[in-house]
Amino acid sequence: MKREIITTKDGSTTIHIVDWDEHYHSKHGAIQEAYHVFIDHGLSAINKKQLSILEMGFGTGLNAFITLLEARKRKLHIDYVGIEAYPVLPEELGQLNYSKLLHAEDQQHQFDKMHSCPWEKPCSISDYFGLLKRQTDFREIQDKDKFNLIYFDAFGARVQPELWTELIFQKMYNALCPQGVLVTYAAKGSVRRAMLAVGFEVERLPGPPGKREMLRATKP
Repeated sequence: MKREIITTKDGSTTIHIVDWDEHYHSKHGAIQEAYHVFIDHGLSAINKKQLSILEMGFGTGLNAFITLLEARKRKLHIDYVGIEAYPVLPEELGQLNYSKLLHAEDQQHQFDKMHSCPWEKPCSISDYFGLLKRQTDFREIQDKDKFNLIYFDAFGARVQPELWTELIFQKMYNALCPQGVLVTYAAKGSVRRAMLAVGFEVERLPGPPGKREMLRATKP
């Protein structure tokens, strides 16, 4: 499928899949969306200094990078697992401007290391952030009671409805520790109902720019 780099409204870049008219991040602001959904309503909801995070949809690595920056700032120790079936290409990564927009040019080498480290092997990105990238389909996840937090950042249900089903959210529920949290930019009623059906407690929260609401689910 044809892909192109675009600039979103907050100045940060993302990838546009032309055939689907789908973006890796919000066209209203990639960095704004990532912070609002995954940091402000995800990471900030976990009161732990050492935690495990699962990202469904590693993509450009933006969510992982801002989490690394926050780990440094908050003095957290994070084990991060990123799931991605179709890794971003090196020539696409070279056109992303996250470190500049985040005033983190001195951390660009860590962003680069996230993408250059091998798949399926644990990698120490810094003293406070370890990464394991897994190249697999969401439907293959079999983890049990392992993660404190899930960033659910799949492509939208309009183009990949199979990733927003009870089957997938049951896997997410199983993968979380008790009191674990899942956050996503999505707010569709069908997504909320699928989460509730597998046992999650679900909150509707204010959405990022361009979206009225988002969802946060907690495993009791």
